[in-house]
Amino acid sequence: MTLLQLVINGAALGAAYALVALGFVLILNATNAVNFAQGDLVVAGGFVAVALAGFLPVPGILLLPLVLILTFVLGLAFSLLAYFPLRDRPPVAVFISTIALGIVFQNGFNAGFGPDPRATPPLFAGGFWQLDGLTIEKQGAAIVVTAAVLIVAQHLVFTRTQFGRRLRATAQDRDMARALGVRVTWMIALTFGWAAALAGTAGLLLSNKFFVTPTDGTAYMILAYIAVTIGGWGRIAGAVAGAVLIAVFEVVVSAYLSYTVAIAALYGAVLLVLFFRPQGLFGDVIQRRA
Repeated sequence: MTLLQLVINGAALGAAYALVALGFVLILNATNAVNFAQGDLVVAGGFVAVALAGFLPVPGILLLPLVLILTFVLGLAFSLLAYFPLRDRPPVAVFISTIALGIVFQNGFNAGFGPDPRATPPLFAGGFWQLDGLTIEKQGAAIVVTAAVLIVAQHLVFTRTQFGRRLRATAQDRDMARALGVRVTWMIALTFGWAAALAGTAGLLLSNKFFVTPTDGTAYMILAYIAVTIGGWGRIAGAVAGAVLIAVFEVVVSAYLSYTVAIAALYGAVLLVLFFRPQGLFGDVIQRRA
């Protein structure tokens, strides 16, 4: 398989990773807290799609709106349980509460669906295109297009609407936003909801190719954390770029060496980034006074 073919395959995986990392950054910007259950929300999206497919045997693209809505509601509930009761406590309290709720999710998935891998329906019928010796899977292309539509839609909402301005104001300075009349609590709850909807969509997209099990959330959480670290903490565009980079890196190294080597090399790359550019590859340098 050629290097270009591997990059194309990695781009589809990276598009799904980008949705996970994007939700991770949104929560971080809005609350200054890390949601360690973001990966478990990806798994939640996968199992929601599996459950819906049991009642509605339709292509995944028709299940997508339902997954978005249900995981959005799940995100709202998550904020009520894991964030708001502890929002005035030190950030470590929120970190621990998200970890605890993630464990509850994992055990709930295991009780409801069992430990065996499950698959979601493909977005469209399978197949592929041939282009100058390259094979482009229709499912992979659909994942890239779906992720791109959601990312662009979010960008437009954030930059072109009054709601988006209020959301960004909440993320930048909650006290000032509250003084200007923004309903900060409601904005934060909506951020949790949208972050969960992005993660749930990623779960639907990934679970068709890689299946879903109750304990997959930890791996997705670590990948999102690495993507945000490489892209630059708090930077939405950096998180998307970091997610695509690590996915392409994972696919290429796995093909030439092995998946184990790819993951080990990925951790090594993160250490190098932290050593030479602690602000991330796409982050701004912060000048400190001596």
